[in-house]
Amino acid sequence: MSRFPHLVLLLSLLGCATAGSAATFTIRVGGNSNTFTPSSLTITSGDTVTWSNAGGFHNVAADDGSFRNGDASSSAWTFSRTFNSTSNKPTTIRYFCEVHGAPGGIGMAGSIVVNPAASASMPLGGYMSGNWYGGSSQSGHGFQLEFTNQNNTAVAIWFVYSPDGSAQNWIYAQGTYDPTQSTVTLPAFLLTGAKFPNPLSNFDPAAVQRTDWGTLTFSFTDCNNGTASWNSTVAGYGNGSLPITRVSQIAGTACPQ
Repeated sequence: MSRFPHLVLLLSLLGCATAGSAATFTIRVGGNSNTFTPSSLTITSGDTVTWSNAGGFHNVAADDGSFRNGDASSSAWTFSRTFNSTSNKPTTIRYFCEVHGAPGGIGMAGSIVVNPAASASMPLGGYMSGNWYGGSSQSGHGFQLEFTNQNNTAVAIWFVYSPDGSAQNWIYAQGTYDPTQSTVTLPAFLLTGAKFPNPLSNFDPAAVQRTDWGTLTFSFTDCNNGTASWNSTVAGYGNGSLPITRVSQIAGTACPQ
């Protein structure tokens, strides 16, 4: 795996989703006509909408009664509301002027589509399987991850090196994961003692020695980025963490939208 990270070219096939900052949108109320401008708006959960009366005897009220700025007025009033949605699907909020419109989009009315906020974490699943590495500064070692549907078993292999640099190490970890969570901690082991199988009789399964190494923890912010952390009980390995980026994805899998 000496050139493992050079598969990074495959990253061009993958998009990254990141959480954005909350925004504020303004809707012009009235003016030269009895309309809301714009009359339709698409925002993200956490964004704020401000209605500003540009002239005329108006107010604003939600069809479902969730908000109302007060009685209609010809003053230069403003009214702001932050829309927070717990749904994982877009929701539509309809509103109207009680003087010149009615619920259901009649007359002076408008609508706001509230999209769910970008997730700051990615639930674990088979789509996270593949090869990952720590970026160009860590070129030369990386992880192979597999999240299976067999009792929600996760397998991780860290293709890395011994602390003194004298040999390659394959640190193996396995355990169960919770598909509703974005983080998993797996017990990890070093396997030593056996010989290369040439001839085949050279390999003796009974010769394999398993040493408890510690734990590996993987946490993902989206489908292509995360953090790998370790805590080893074996001298020389210590503990630490590094950001990881996807290198390859298993054919037939797709990240949730």
